[in-house]
Amino acid sequence: MTGVALVTGAARGIGKAVARRFAADGWFVYLLDVDDVAGRRVAGDLGAENATFHRVDITRETELAHVIAEVRGGHGRLDVLVNNAATAAHAPVTDLALEDWNRVLATNLTAPFLCVKHAADLLRAAGGSVINIASTRALQSEPDTEAYSASKGGLVALTHALAASLGPDVRVNCISPGWIDVSADHPGGEETLTEADHAQHFAGRVGRPEDVANLAAWLAGPEAGFVTGANFVVDGGMTRKMVYAE
Repeated sequence: MTGVALVTGAARGIGKAVARRFAADGWFVYLLDVDDVAGRRVAGDLGAENATFHRVDITRETELAHVIAEVRGGHGRLDVLVNNAATAAHAPVTDLALEDWNRVLATNLTAPFLCVKHAADLLRAAGGSVINIASTRALQSEPDTEAYSASKGGLVALTHALAASLGPDVRVNCISPGWIDVSADHPGGEETLTEADHAQHFAGRVGRPEDVANLAAWLAGPEAGFVTGANFVVDGGMTRKMVYAE
């Protein structure tokens, strides 16, 4: 066994891809999600020897503390924490309900803080790392995304703050994905992507969950031992593209 990893939002999309990659690399993975059916399906696919699923609402500190206590009791170590779970609220700022703002911040920003708070001793003991999954919305915006953009910008800042506080024992890094096609994991099936969708990226295609998982695997490993406090943009070059109306 390479080590023990915990991945939030592991039932689909990027979180599922990260969990699969870690399991394939020999990690034992704790999968956390609110989707009991999808989460158990992923854990079943990975096998009981490689993963276990826990239905957890990560906005509830008591639930997080309980599952991390199970990690402590079950394996006695935690080498990697991947804060991936996220939600969004799309509404004009004048119509955005405070309840929705608070829900997005609680899931996307407060929960990663709580995960680290309760897992810090295990991560320190293992000389482990934290990988936060933010978004390019921390760097650029579309209309009516205030809650999501603010939460992801905060997560980027939380990353380097934690790197300062937990170093040198624990490395803390961030991945900011751009357009990643996760439609296959949602009702309605795979999105129909056009040639233009792919061509607008410098890389020539829309991203895949595995693109993020591959970087997460590297950040979790010894080859990234000098990398901490960093934010890695994985977006096919879109944030470097100059776009002007013609």
